[in-house]
Amino acid sequence: MFESLGHGKSLDEERFESWLEEGRSSYLGYLYLLVIWNEGEEDFQPVFVTERERIYGYVRDIASHEQVVAAYDLYSESRIALD
Repeated sequence: MFESLGHGKSLDEERFESWLEEGRSSYLGYLYLLVIWNEGEEDFQPVFVTERERIYGYVRDIASHEQVVAAYDLYSESRIALD
């Protein structure tokens, strides 16, 4: 996944699926998954959030060495537009 974005590596489908499951099984009540590219570690990372508004706050306040690649609803697995 996301191999066309020029990050030098792609996100393994199994790893992505495990993040969805991790978010759904959390007792914290996460509803959304953000896929982040961390330039320093040269790897994808998950960020889980409980409210849709926090997605846009995270996108706005993200660290300079990170990039939000995509956001997903954990239960419908649909991609959320970040525009």
